[in-house]
Amino acid sequence: MTESFVMASPLGHLKVVLEDARVVNLDYGTSHALTNKKLSAAARKVKQQLERYLRKPHNNFELELDLHGTEFQRRVWRALQCIPVGKTRTYGQLAHKLNSSARAIGNACRQNPVPIIVPCHRVVASNGIGGFSGQTEGKPIKTKRWLLTHEG
Repeated sequence: MTESFVMASPLGHLKVVLEDARVVNLDYGTSHALTNKKLSAAARKVKQQLERYLRKPHNNFELELDLHGTEFQRRVWRALQCIPVGKTRTYGQLAHKLNSSARAIGNACRQNPVPIIVPCHRVVASNGIGGFSGQTEGKPIKTKRWLLTHEG
């Protein structure tokens, strides 16, 4: 069963999609209207944890995820989840750890279906902030800066 909801955040509206009570997608800055319908227990849990993170980022997400991607992408996404709140890693550091290339790490980050929950924003370039959601300027970079500042 697929369920989705839209919630307000400092980043704009967040749309979350669950399949069989597991989070499969998060879209930030969506133009969809806020959800007023009654949410399932799983959706309420996701919403509560996102709200808690947006108030105080030093909380770990404890959510069921169902991330669709290649085996390499899933390896990268698992590595991202090990980066502590308030810390960053470079694309090169992750590439070294995963025996890959910085470009491949960046491509996997770009394909991350649940940004914020799987914190691809914590991966930066060796000489600056790097990209976010496949962009190197504009709203995605403002979002990445906000998330990094929010986390301290």
